[in-house]
Amino acid sequence: MRFNQLPTPVYVVDEERLKKNLEILRGVRERTGCKILLAQKAFSCYAFYPLISGYLDGCTASGLYEAKLSFEEMKGENHVFCPAYLDGEFDEIARICDHIVFNSLRQYEKFAPRARGASLGLRINPEFSTQGGGIYDPCAPFSRLGITKAQFKYLPDGVRGFHIHTLCEQGAEDLAETLKAFEKNFGEYFKKLEWLNLGGGHHITRDGYDIKLLESEITQLSDKYGLQIYLEPGEAVALNAGYLHTKVLEIVKNGMDIAILDASAECHMPDVLEMPYRPPLKDSGKPDEKKYLYRLSSRTCLAGDIIGDYSFDKPLNEGDILSFEDMAIYSMVKNNTFNGMPLPAIAAKRGENYEILKTFGYSDFKNRL
Repeated sequence: MRFNQLPTPVYVVDEERLKKNLEILRGVRERTGCKILLAQKAFSCYAFYPLISGYLDGCTASGLYEAKLSFEEMKGENHVFCPAYLDGEFDEIARICDHIVFNSLRQYEKFAPRARGASLGLRINPEFSTQGGGIYDPCAPFSRLGITKAQFKYLPDGVRGFHIHTLCEQGAEDLAETLKAFEKNFGEYFKKLEWLNLGGGHHITRDGYDIKLLESEITQLSDKYGLQIYLEPGEAVALNAGYLHTKVLEIVKNGMDIAILDASAECHMPDVLEMPYRPPLKDSGKPDEKKYLYRLSSRTCLAGDIIGDYSFDKPLNEGDILSFEDMAIYSMVKNNTFNGMPLPAIAAKRGENYEILKTFGYSDFKNRL
C-alpha cells in the first residue's frame, strides 16, 4: 500500500525509526549490563513486540491487562507495578509476572504470600522532584505513589528489589540528582537487595541526551552494590517513530481561519489537552511564522477540542492531508470514542510501503457501552 491509499485518520508507526531507537537502547544494555523493559503504558502496539523483543528484555505493566498482553505477545521478562492490586486479579498476575512491585508495606503484607515464584519489590518515593509538580510528577507533594522514608518501617525478608519512578521526558542529569537523594535515604538497604528498577521517563533516544552520564550512573550503582539495574522507558522506545495522518474536512471563519479535521485532540491525542502541549506538525510553522494561519480543530461537539494554531506556506484546502509527528506514544493507548468519534486505524510503515494493522468501526464504539 502507498501513502495516498491510507485511510484517515490513521496512526502510522515507522519501523525504521523504531529500530533506530531500539539500537540506541540495546547499546546501553550491552555497555552497562542493565536490563531495559518497554513501558507499555506509552506504547502497546503489540504487532511490533516481536521486533522489540530482539532488542529489549521484556515489558513492564501497570495492571493485569497490560501484563497479559506482555505475557501473550512479548518474549522476555514480565514486570508489573500497581498502586493497589485487586483480590480477584492477583492470582493471575502472580502466575504470569516475573517481578511484582508493591506500592506500600500493607500491599506487600496482603499479597506477597500469594506471589509464588515472582521476585518481589517495593515502590519507593525518594521525595525528590525534578519536575516541579503537575499530573506527571510522581514525587509531587501528597503523591500516592511509593513509600516515603517516614513510612518505611522495615525491610521485609522477601523483598528482592526497590523500584522508583520520578522522571518524565527528562535527561540523565535529573536522574543523577534523583539517585543522590535515593541513595541518601535508602542506600543502607541496597546491599540487601538483588535489583533496583529506576523506572521510566528517561528520554534516552532524543537528540542531545547524555548517554555517557546515564551509563556512568548505572555502572556506579551496579558495581557499588552488586545490583541488577532495570530501566523502564516508554517514550524512548517509540520517540519520533509515529504519525497521525488526518484530513481537512472543512474550513470556517470566525475572526480567523479554522480547519476542521477528521482527527481530534480530545479523542485521538488527549495529552494535547491534558498536559497541555502543541504537537509537531510536518511542513508547518508557529503562528505568524508562515503566510497562512489556521486554527486546527476537530469535528466533535467539544468547543475546546482544539489542537493548536499553525501557519503554512500555502492555503489549506478541503481534502489536504496533515501529518502530526511523534504520535506513536501516549496516543493509541489513551484514545477514546467520545462523541461517537471513530478510532483511527493503525498502520506500519516499512520503507515506502504501508500495511494496515488494524481498523475500527461502530462495534468498537457500541461494545464498550
